[in-house]
Amino acid sequence: MNYHQYYPIDVVNGPGTRCTLFVSGCVHECPGCYNKSTWRLNSGLAFTPEMQERIIADLNDTRVKRQGLSLSGGDPLHPQNVPDILRLVQHVRTECPGKDIWVWSGYKMDELNDVQREVVELINVLVDGKFVQDLKDPALIWRGSSNQVIHHLR
Repeated sequence: MNYHQYYPIDVVNGPGTRCTLFVSGCVHECPGCYNKSTWRLNSGLAFTPEMQERIIADLNDTRVKRQGLSLSGGDPLHPQNVPDILRLVQHVRTECPGKDIWVWSGYKMDELNDVQREVVELINVLVDGKFVQDLKDPALIWRGSSNQVIHHLR
């Protein structure tokens, strides 16, 4: 898996202060997407075990309390991203008690395959659905268009 950007301190992509990772790879290619540079799977930087450990360390850093981890992109649930995303969320669950995990995906809940569902079973919130420019609403919180659904899972 590759990633485009990592913010160790973020107050925009989910509630509270968070760590946010934008992964590479998206098959949806939604017109009007604000993050087109993340669409190609091979773009960005390689997601390494060291990067995963940095995220864990940042989530556990007591100097700046983080509420949790946000995963966006691209699409964290792109089939080629899922193995690394699954390892990451499993690691966060074991090493960062009390931290929540939010995932944004163009896939809808009822479209997920078994491996994608394994990820979803470990996260707190899934914001699902493609961005639809005709349904764009800047007043919405945590989503860009009104068709997208916020699923509170845990």
